[in-house]
Amino acid sequence: MGHTLLCVLGLFLLNTRLQCCHAEDALTLKTNWSTSYTGETVTLACDKSDGQDTDWSYTFTRNNNKLDFCKTKKSSCSFKLMKNDTGQYQCSVFQTKTHSTNQSNIVSLTVLDNPKPALNVSRSWLSPGASVTLNCSVTDSAAGWRFYWYKAVANLSINSNYSYELLPGKSNGTENNTYVVNGQTHTAGYVCRAGRGNPVHYSWYSKPKFVWSGDSHAPSVKVSPDRVQHFSSEPVSLSCEGNQWRVVRFTKAGHLSNCSDWGRNNGSTWTITNLTNKTAVYWCEFASGQFSNAVNITLQSDIILVSPVHPVTEGDSVHLSCKVKNGSLSSNVSFYRNNTFQKYTRAELRISAVSKSDEGFYMCRDAEKKSAQSWLSVKSAASPENMKRPCTLLLIIGLVCGIVVFILLLLFCYCMKSKNSSFARTTLFQRTNQGFAPDQVVNLNETQPQLPSSHLHDQSGDVTYSLIHLKDIRKTENSSAAEETVYSEVKLDKAPGP
Repeated sequence: MGHTLLCVLGLFLLNTRLQCCHAEDALTLKTNWSTSYTGETVTLACDKSDGQDTDWSYTFTRNNNKLDFCKTKKSSCSFKLMKNDTGQYQCSVFQTKTHSTNQSNIVSLTVLDNPKPALNVSRSWLSPGASVTLNCSVTDSAAGWRFYWYKAVANLSINSNYSYELLPGKSNGTENNTYVVNGQTHTAGYVCRAGRGNPVHYSWYSKPKFVWSGDSHAPSVKVSPDRVQHFSSEPVSLSCEGNQWRVVRFTKAGHLSNCSDWGRNNGSTWTITNLTNKTAVYWCEFASGQFSNAVNITLQSDIILVSPVHPVTEGDSVHLSCKVKNGSLSSNVSFYRNNTFQKYTRAELRISAVSKSDEGFYMCRDAEKKSAQSWLSVKSAASPENMKRPCTLLLIIGLVCGIVVFILLLLFCYCMKSKNSSFARTTLFQRTNQGFAPDQVVNLNETQPQLPSSHLHDQSGDVTYSLIHLKDIRKTENSSAAEETVYSEVKLDKAPGP
């Protein structure tokens, strides 16, 4: 009896120990990344340690507060993250038959604001046809992001804003965070964003980055006075082609704004009134979404370099001069290109026939002051598009001429062959009519033995007949005309007897 009681007591204690000390239920955060962002979807999965098919209910908590939106009969809970979802997560499993509750491990989750990528461009000013490399970077760069690339399209209905169009063939994004735009010729704006997961969660768009072109073949922004540098106290007017447009300014500090923020409308032009920004790039944006070429405008207080605002063409004459705000220059002026001295003169720096080698940053200075630097841009006399046309035209002309010459050569060879054949027949007939006796002329209609290149000797030995076959090359294969045979008479003097 005692042994029986001891066995029952042992089994009870063992069962109690197993119930209170079973393996802990596990809470799993189903995400592939250590950092999550607002707007992303995450899943909390509570994996019970006991695999028996019994009734269970689940409770999910964050920082010990119950998540009411998670259903109690499901072992997982999915939801979109907000910034206040950062915290400590845990699940509790309640077994209805045994009325026991088990707690899972604790999972920490950090939620950050949705990232905004930074876009950089390899160059700001374009030469025609140049390639531009875009680089899109996200703070958490190793977290499974793909990158999406867009072109900015002007939208005049939105103040200083744009709509975005995916660049061709990039609807699925790229694993690489760089993208090369080839053959860029006109002013353009670009943005990027990142995405990850399925369905894709996108970051914010980057700030637009611009690459500018001074190419005059594009719609042009007009500046009055027509120069790069201006005195800060004088009015500077800008205008664009067409009816619906706006002028946009991008400052050296990286601030983008349109004309309503810094200018005054004077009918068909805008005059700069906010002169706090000394240097900025200006261009036109049209209702069609197109951008014009761009110009630099620099505001100075005392002395300026007078230089053309638009690119000049190779071979043109260019005059650069120095101007002071009040009065006239007190002394001769030094001109510099890329900080290298060019000329010391009272008048101006003249380049009679400008070339690409004259491109650079120019400045002037007198005895006391110096101007800002301005870039002198030189464009080719023939644009790349126009240079392609003569090459194509010459190729076509060359092909046509080659075909014509080939046909003429064929005709010439045919005529020469026909002429030689006719000449041979005519000569032989003439010799026959003139040198043969009537009884020595062979009837051409009679059938002749087919003995080409043979020689027939008569019994007397005084005359040798040579048999020649003449064929008319103009005859067809089905022609039944007889071949022409001509015997030519050759007189031989007998050798003196012995």
